[in-house]
Amino acid sequence: MATITAKDIDTYQQDGVVLIRGLFADHVETLRKGVERNLAEPGPYASNNEKAGQTGRFFDDYCNWQRIPEFQEVIETSKAAEVAAQLMQSNTVQMFHDHVLVKEPGTSMATPWHTDGPYYFVEGQQTISFWSPLDPVKDATLRMVAGSHKWEKPVLPTRWVSEESFFPNKDDYMPIPDPDAEGMRVLEWEMEPGDAVAFNYHILHGARGNTATQRRRAFSLRLLGDDARYVDRPGPTSPPFPGHDMTQGQKLREDWFPMLWPRTSKQS
Repeated sequence: MATITAKDIDTYQQDGVVLIRGLFADHVETLRKGVERNLAEPGPYASNNEKAGQTGRFFDDYCNWQRIPEFQEVIETSKAAEVAAQLMQSNTVQMFHDHVLVKEPGTSMATPWHTDGPYYFVEGQQTISFWSPLDPVKDATLRMVAGSHKWEKPVLPTRWVSEESFFPNKDDYMPIPDPDAEGMRVLEWEMEPGDAVAFNYHILHGARGNTATQRRRAFSLRLLGDDARYVDRPGPTSPPFPGHDMTQGQKLREDWFPMLWPRTSKQS
């Protein structure tokens, strides 16, 4: 079971990313069952990320936790919300969304370098994503650029397959860098099922294709802290959450995005 130290908190605040061993270790089998259900019953946002010249299958889907009971169970009973509160230094933790990413053996397509924040309709310093593999990972692990959450300008959001800009005005964003060519501090770890990388929404990250002989299943959980607020974007966001009826500067509506921490007696 994961134990959070003062060093973990300081690392998260300074680098915007930290590895938490065993965060979901007690929930791996439940999450694997949930991923299989998700693969068999894809949601409206599911994609196989098919791209010319690429081999294998790179499946991803999000916003399914309310219809996949295994995901809901882990979200409501794991230590993720408590750990998120500690790392973000936040009194509260609010649900945003879940995300499943599966790369079958021989999948050549990489997860392109990107930051999650510009795709979302939420802003704040207290944000956190957990990325947890459900299979041992080496080369197909997540790669993070330490400290990139403190860059002055957000990174251009693009569509993963077409590589087109997600929003019309590119001037509002910095071009996507090449961290390896530019000598940036790239962090990556060999991970076991149930380990988790925790990172700020504005951390630049990506992942290689899966050249291993086994699939790489990963479960991601996106959560919000005290200062997270709705922000208007210049177009539909990803996820879009149609009909949300929120306005600039509003805290996200709790009937759609429930509070996970502190736990209520119902969740205890």
